[in-house]
Amino acid sequence: MLRVFIGYDPRQPIAYHIAAHSVMTRASQPVAVSPLILSQLPITRRGLTAFTYSRFLVPYLSGFEGQSLFLDADVLCLADVIELLEPRRSRAPVHVVPHQRTFERPSVMLFDNATCRQLTPAYVEDQRHPLFDLAWAGEIGALEARWNHLVGYDPPRPDAKLVHFTQGIPVWPETAQCEYAEAWHADAKQALSSVSFGELMGSSVHPVARAAAGGGR
Repeated sequence: MLRVFIGYDPRQPIAYHIAAHSVMTRASQPVAVSPLILSQLPITRRGLTAFTYSRFLVPYLSGFEGQSLFLDADVLCLADVIELLEPRRSRAPVHVVPHQRTFERPSVMLFDNATCRQLTPAYVEDQRHPLFDLAWAGEIGALEARWNHLVGYDPPRPDAKLVHFTQGIPVWPETAQCEYAEAWHADAKQALSSVSFGELMGSSVHPVARAAAGGGR
């Protein structure tokens, strides 16, 4: 089972929930999706977000076994993440989209966990290790560009597999008209939706459901 870890920013929890929903509903196999909540982790190091450095704990949190995927919170997955597990030419410790904006490369990382054993909590906590340069990996593999499409930076494209709203998810006036805003809102509407009480609970054994259906008279 693919483990997927998504950054969690307590200032905008909606970002995590929509990102997780978009991953789970498009996966062709079960995936284990977990938030990286700093207070639950064995480090305190933080940067611009609470998960700036905790992303590098993913191999440790996976027991240094198998492959795991890290995603920034402000993403929308439009494809099946299981595709990323197809055989790759490289057995590099980490695969990223090789953007020219190097600071965005660690926003989507596919880890080969067994080859990342140096990423212990002590190593990640140590401020002498910048981590974002990925020098710890030695070798870096490449993911297809469609797996980290940077809205507002990359030229618009209709075939992105993972959309990264790196300038802000489209919940504010400043980002409301950005590329893929409609797609994000469509997922948000679905993620936060429910059918009517009667449709969901009409045949329930609970008294309140029977009463609503007229069976309590």
